[in-house]
Amino acid sequence: MSSDRRKFIKQLGSTIILTSAGLTTLAAQEEHERRILQAEKRITPNDKIRIATIGMGIMGYNDTYAALQSPGIELAACCDLYKGRLDRAKELYGPSVFTTGDYREILNRKDIDAVIIATSDNWHSRIATEAMRNGKAVYSEKPMVHYISEGLDEIRTQKETKAIFQVGSQRISSIAFQKAKEMFQAGAIGKINTIQASFNRQNALGAWQYTIPLDASPQTVDWERFQATEKIKHPYESNRFFRWRNYREYGTGVAGDLFVHLLTGINYLTNSKGPDKIFSIADLTYWKDGRNVPDVMTAVIHYPETQEHPAFQVSLQVNFISGEGERTSTRVIGSEGVIDLSGEGDGFTIHKNKMAVAPGIGGWDSLLTYPGSMQKALMDDYNKKYSAADQQVPKLDPVTYMAPEGYNASNEHFANFFDSMRTGKAVVEDAEFGFRAAAPALACNDSYFQNKTIHWDPINMKIL
Repeated sequence: MSSDRRKFIKQLGSTIILTSAGLTTLAAQEEHERRILQAEKRITPNDKIRIATIGMGIMGYNDTYAALQSPGIELAACCDLYKGRLDRAKELYGPSVFTTGDYREILNRKDIDAVIIATSDNWHSRIATEAMRNGKAVYSEKPMVHYISEGLDEIRTQKETKAIFQVGSQRISSIAFQKAKEMFQAGAIGKINTIQASFNRQNALGAWQYTIPLDASPQTVDWERFQATEKIKHPYESNRFFRWRNYREYGTGVAGDLFVHLLTGINYLTNSKGPDKIFSIADLTYWKDGRNVPDVMTAVIHYPETQEHPAFQVSLQVNFISGEGERTSTRVIGSEGVIDLSGEGDGFTIHKNKMAVAPGIGGWDSLLTYPGSMQKALMDDYNKKYSAADQQVPKLDPVTYMAPEGYNASNEHFANFFDSMRTGKAVVEDAEFGFRAAAPALACNDSYFQNKTIHWDPINMKIL
C-alpha cells in the first residue's frame, strides 16, 4: 500500500472535505485489504479457539456461522432445549460435535474456550454470569439482560473475573458506522439536535411468527428447563417456546430486540453514555396471536448535554405492520446536514444543507404588507448589508459511502471478539457499553407498561 494512501486514510477522521469516490475507493479498500490479511494469517495450534453455542435457534445458527468465518475457530459443542436442533447441529457440523440440553455441561468442559449465548432473553444474564465464573470468554446476544436490575451484577462479574465479554450488537463493528462516526465527530453535519431511527416490517416472519416443527411437544422440548427462571409456570405451549419473542416472560419485545440495535449505533456515533429521560407509547395493532407485547412502538428519548455532545432528542419506532414494507433507517440530524444510514448499516449518505449568511427578505415574509416606499427602503438597506454571495444558499454535494461487496458486520464483530481473546486488547462492545444500550431500550417497555416517563442515570447506570 502506498504511503500516500496510508496518509490519506489516517486523515479521514479529521477532514470533512471528502468525495464519495474517494471514501469508497480508499477507505473501503483499506478495510477490505486488512480483513484479507487477517483471514490469510497462519493459525497455529495455540491460536485455535474452541467455541460452544448455547441456544441453537435463529440467532444461534447465524452467530455460529459468522463465528466460524474467522480463522482458527472450531465448534466443539451445542446446547438447545429442542432435540431437533441438536440433530441439525450434527447434520451441519459433524457427529463429533458434543450436544446437550443442559448448558452447565458445556460450562464444565475444560476444552471449550468461549461460549455464544443465543438463548431466549430471560437466560442471557444467568448463563453469562456462570460462564464467566467458569473461565469462559462470553459472546452474549443482545440485550445482555432481561431486566434492568440484572445489569450491574453482570458488569461486576466481568470486572471480578476479568473475562473477555462482548455483547452481540454488530453495528459497533460495522465499517459503515465507523466511517459515519469519523464524519460526525469531524463536524460534517454541524451541531447535532435530533436523531430519527426506525425498523419497519410487513411480514409474518418479521413479526416473529416463526415456523414450528411438526414434532413440537413436551417429549421433544425441555419445557420445564426453559421456564425454570420464571415465577409463574405455564403449561407447555409451542408458541411460547418457538416464538418466545412474543412473550414478556422470555423476551423483551420490540424494544429489547430492535431498539437496542438503534441505541447501540446512536451511543457509538455520538460517544454518549446514554439518555436521561425515556417515554414510549405502543399498541398491539395487528399480530393478535396471543402475544403480550406490542407490535407498534414509538419512543421519545432525551440525551442531556455532556462534554462529548450537546443535548439532543431521539425518536425510535418499530412498526410490524408498516405499509412502507421492510425498511431500517437511522437519520442523524445536525444544524448543517443529515447522516442517513441505510438498511442494516452497510452504508450512509450525508446530505449537507447550510443556511445563507443573509437571513432572507421577501417571499413568505411581512415585507409585502408594508407601503411601497418602506419596501424599497428595506430592500436597499438589505442589499447594502449583504452581498449577492451572502444571499445565496450554499450548494453542497452529498457524500455517499457503501461497504465493500461481501463485507459482513456480524463476521467483523466476531473477528473483533476473537482478536480480543488472542491479544488481550479491549473488546469493541463490553458489558458497560452493552448495558448502556440495553437499559434505555428496556426502559421503553417499562415506560409503556407503567405509563410513565423513566428517568435514567446514564453515568451510574440506574433508574432514578
